Amino acid sequence: MREIRWASEEGDGIEHLAFDARADGFHVESAVVGQRYGKHYGLYYSVRCDPQWRTTHAFLKVMGGGELVLRGDGEGRWHDGHGSSLSAIEGCIDIDIAATPFTNTLPIRRLQLARGERRPIAVAYISTPDLQVKRVDQAYTCIEPDVEYRYEGIFRNFAASMKIDEDGLVIDYPTLFSRLPPVV
Repeated sequence: MREIRWASEEGDGIEHLAFDARADGFHVESAVVGQRYGKHYGLYYSVRCDPQWRTTHAFLKVMGGGELVLRGDGEGRWHDGHGSSLSAIEGCIDIDIAATPFTNTLPIRRLQLARGERRPIAVAYISTPDLQVKRVDQAYTCIEPDVEYRYEGIFRNFAASMKIDEDGLVIDYPTLFSRLPPVV
C-alpha cells in the first residue's frame, strides 16, 4: 500500500490517498479537504477498479452532507446504491471526481495509449461538493508512455499536461494539483 498527498493549487486544499494494488484490482481510499466555488468542504471517497482499471465501485461522502454510491460492471452500465440503473452515464467506463487528480489515473492506465495517440472518451463526472453526476466528454493523449499525458476537458474547454509516476498516479497537474513530498 502507498500513501500519497496532493496540494490544491487553486486554494487551501489537501488530499491524503491510500492506494493498494491487489490481485483482484485496485483499491483507493482518500480524504480531501478543499474549497470549490467559495464553499469549503471535506470529502471521503473510495474507489475500486478491476485489474483492467475499469471502475466497479465508488463511494463518496461529503462531511455533514450527501453521499453517493456508484456500481459499474466495467462495460459501461451503472447502478446507484439502491440498484437503480443510471442511464445518463451509460457507456462511461471511467469516473472523474472533480476534487482529485487520482481519477485521471483510471483512463491513463485503462487506455494503454501509445506515444502520440489521442483518445476521446465519455466519463461519469462527479462535481464536488454537491455530488452531481453527469456524462462529459474528455480526451487523453500520450506524450511519453508511463511519464506524461495530456488531459482535455472537452466539456469545459480546459487542457493540461500531467506527469505521472510508475503507478500512473499524478505527480504534477499544472494549475490544479501538485504532489507533496512523502512524510517520513
